[in-house]
Amino acid sequence: MNYFHNLALMTWHALAQLVRAPSHSRREVARQHLARRWLVLVASGAFVIAVVMLVVDAGAILLMPARGTPGLHPVRVLTAFGKSDYILEALGYTLIAVLLITPALHGRKRALLIGFGVRMQFLFLAVLLPVLIGEIIKGVVGRGRPFVGGVANPFNYSHFAWTESYASFPSGHAVASFALAFAVSAIWPRLQVVMWVYAVIIGLTRLVLLAHHPSDVMAGALLGVVGAMAVRYWFAARHLVFTIGPDGRIAPLAGPSIGHLKRVAQDPLPP
Repeated sequence: MNYFHNLALMTWHALAQLVRAPSHSRREVARQHLARRWLVLVASGAFVIAVVMLVVDAGAILLMPARGTPGLHPVRVLTAFGKSDYILEALGYTLIAVLLITPALHGRKRALLIGFGVRMQFLFLAVLLPVLIGEIIKGVVGRGRPFVGGVANPFNYSHFAWTESYASFPSGHAVASFALAFAVSAIWPRLQVVMWVYAVIIGLTRLVLLAHHPSDVMAGALLGVVGAMAVRYWFAARHLVFTIGPDGRIAPLAGPSIGHLKRVAQDPLPP
């Protein structure tokens, strides 16, 4: 019974720490810093996306191989690694595994695993938030995928269609892969080159497979990064995973354990 009691307590704590009031003394400075970065990113990104939509989209999709072209199977396999369902399932199952194993551990092992679990919470939410927003935008905008209607028309819209054929803007794969790339890089900066290369490759596969226009991929990338940035701020403001510097910049905590884990390491729960 102690195991299930500890499991319930840890589940409650894992949820409560995410919704508690922010407590970091520098959170306002970080919010202002984030707002400035958002403004620059969104303004410049929207301008570039609009230009690409007007000038590049129609010509770019004409350069891609036709659907059903032999030799595209490896690209289809590769693009699956950016599918939001698969990414969220992998992160979700990892979270569940951590939650089930942790109550059976004690001391430093418990603290280390909880530290890893909090980071998985961040990764999961950093992908989930922009993905959900992207799905809403897809349905509202209703942009037709390349060659829907038989022609390379990047201005084929059916607003509020909520159908797969008119769910091109933004690219869901780009949202998920760029959100994941930003989130992983935020925690483990040494992986940033690998993660950004991964995200760019996923974006390119969506073009090659004629699933999206270039501007769809760019919009997905922008939404993924901006959404993940918001989740990073949410965690940092609560002393979770990240710290906030005097200038408002958010950085990963140096060690595997975070403030409250010091108490956990002393086994506050029954053995």
